[in-house]
Amino acid sequence: MINSIISCEFNIDTACVEVKLTDGSMVSIDCIAVENEYTNNMYETSELDFLIYNEPMSYVRLLLSGKMEEYLLNNTDYTPLSDMR
Repeated sequence: MINSIISCEFNIDTACVEVKLTDGSMVSIDCIAVENEYTNNMYETSELDFLIYNEPMSYVRLLLSGKMEEYLLNNTDYTPLSDMR
């Protein structure tokens, strides 16, 4: 499925990334459900939000390849509030 993606676009009205495929079909990915599944804190949520708005194709490829958790682990910098005191 990853190789058959033509385009991806975030639809702010539905909070979904709409994916167009080479066979003419369209898939809608519920970003809120994805965030609920993969994120554990506001920093990871922010990282996914950045991808959704700026690089929706990368977001979809990470999700479909099963590498979303790995991406968040390697790309999210955060300091827990307890460590800020």
